Order: sequence, then C-alpha cells, then structure tokens
Amino acid sequence: MISIHLMVNNQEYHVEVEEDLRLIDLLREKLMLTGTKEGCGEGECGACTIIMDGKTVNSCLVMAFQADGSRITTIEGISKDGELHPIQQAFLDVGAVQCGFCTPGMVLSAKALLDESQDPDRQQIREGISGNLCRCTGYNKIIDAIVLASSYIKEGQKDETSSSGRA
Repeated sequence: MISIHLMVNNQEYHVEVEEDLRLIDLLREKLMLTGTKEGCGEGECGACTIIMDGKTVNSCLVMAFQADGSRITTIEGISKDGELHPIQQAFLDVGAVQCGFCTPGMVLSAKALLDESQDPDRQQIREGISGNLCRCTGYNKIIDAIVLASSYIKEGQKDETSSSGRA
C-alpha cells in the first residue's frame, strides 16, 4: 500500500492505495465520484477524462500513486452552489446530451479548452475535444454547446465586473 495526498474538487484526501490501482478506480470506487465513466480502459475514448493539474488526462491511464500531490477536477467539481457550470447549462440548452455517457469527459475537455482560450473558433473546439468520442451525435451540437458556453462565461464575467463596481 502507498499513502497519497491529493486535492479532488477542492477537497483534500489522504488515501492508501494499492500500487496497481488506476486513478479512475480511486475516483469511482474509493472516493465515490462516479461521474467519471470508463469506456474503453485504453485511453482511446475520453469517457474518463478529468482535469489534473490544469490539463486533461484519461484517468484510466494514470496510476493512482501518480496523482500524489495533484489537483484534480471531476465533473462533480465544476458546479457551484448547486448551479450548473455554464458549459453544463449550454450542453442542456442546445441538446448536446444524448445518452450522456461521454458527457462528463466532453464537458471537462471543453472546460480545459475554455480555461486556456476564452473565445475558441470551431476548429479549435474540434481539436480541443478530439480525444473524446461520442457515438450518439455528429459533434455539431457539442461544438455549438461549447460556443454557447464561451458566450455564457464571457457574459458572467461581465456581470461580475459590473456588479463589483456597484455601491
């Protein structure tokens, strides 16, 4: 057993893990964060995408001990105070969610992209989600959702700026 320390969704964890435990299994089975889905188990589908230290990773390819000292965000960690994240809301608003299996990974890839580039074009979005497969859609609604999310995020930042200047 190996003792590791990590931050998941802004919560600190100290856990004992087996040397052969994958990060996805730690998240799902020990921390009970089941929003992260396992699709292929080979890093090909992106269903298990999380954000680790600011970058998207396939959690099925990372050993739990490799996450020692890391900051991790899962789908459960992006909403605030019971409110959906603008990306989640945009996915609902444009109907980009069908079966929902790929959605957590797709949303986290979109978040990582929008954290880096506030106003990506459609080609940048395609590249940003290229590691995530969806069997239900033609990706157009997903891309539309990310474009809409970008506008929601920009509007939210304007609202925060304008409200902070009020007396």
